[in-house]
Amino acid sequence: MGEGGARAWLPAATGAWAACHAVMQITWATTGAAVPWSPHVAYHPAVHLALAAVAVAAGAAAVATTRVRSKAVLAAAAAAAAVFATGMLSLPAHVVTLLSFSGVESGAGLTQVLSSTVGVCLLVGVATRYRRRLRGRCPRCGATHPAEHTGPLVYPPPSVAPARTRLLVGVLVCGVVPWAAVKTVWTLGGDALGVTAEAWRAGSAGESGVLAALGSVGVDVTVLAAAAALVLVAGLTFRWGQVFPRWAFPVAGRRVPRLLPLLPAWLTAVGLSVYGPLLVAYAALSALGVLPAIAPAEPFPTSADTTWMVAFGGLAFGGLGSGLLVAAGSYGKRTRPTCSVSSGRAPGPRSAR
Repeated sequence: MGEGGARAWLPAATGAWAACHAVMQITWATTGAAVPWSPHVAYHPAVHLALAAVAVAAGAAAVATTRVRSKAVLAAAAAAAAVFATGMLSLPAHVVTLLSFSGVESGAGLTQVLSSTVGVCLLVGVATRYRRRLRGRCPRCGATHPAEHTGPLVYPPPSVAPARTRLLVGVLVCGVVPWAAVKTVWTLGGDALGVTAEAWRAGSAGESGVLAALGSVGVDVTVLAAAAALVLVAGLTFRWGQVFPRWAFPVAGRRVPRLLPLLPAWLTAVGLSVYGPLLVAYAALSALGVLPAIAPAEPFPTSADTTWMVAFGGLAFGGLGSGLLVAAGSYGKRTRPTCSVSSGRAPGPRSAR
């Protein structure tokens, strides 16, 4: 696909999404629909109207990228992406809930999260291509070469992330250990943080059959989800995440499409990397007396036990999210293709980390 064809659909798709998202926000604001942002906080009608205005501005900025060259347009698209990213922070929680067959607590809330996620993906794509154009680079691959000589994309050979990157990712994902250990102790019948296994199971009495079955064999679904995230981190770091293994018949030996691991990594990392540090900061400030003490929540008997669990959860979420961000950043750079140039001149150099 040529450069123009590769660019043409993205701004148009972003504009269409922006129009639909704005209409949805206005509808919710005028009907007074209860759309949850978090389990205990719902969007105010004024916020819906503000999001509608941002969506309209985002759509206009996306369309403008095909007609004008201005850093203001780039800033508008990037700012809109940041705004809508706040609406997708609970995406990992929704994914875990859906995969565990626990049902959907709020259809409107899930719709808001999914729509915000689509908008962020489109806006990031528009902003990335537009930024490359402003810098005189190929919008498709980011290298410097004559646009009229673009050819098929050429992918680099499989590679392992640099040692520093692997070390950093390893340290970050270790944050999941305290939280996963406590949850595993409970599911195996032990006591931790003042909570017995029986009390933990009683608090989860309403779980779906799938969750109950996993718990009966000592598997907590959230720990299972964390393990899946760790596998994703490993795939982003080592060669086997770039070429399908031998057992993956009939695609064995073929190149793994870049977005296959990158898309879930980025979408999961955004929410976790923001939510996790907030939990850690909240627990620390509460323990130091800067904020009011965290009230005991069932099945935890004391405020201290609850605070420790909040801190463990924050370390786990923040560690996984940050580890995914670092690993995905390295994977993206190591696997980024370049346009083959028919004139024989190689694309400009690009560093990889």
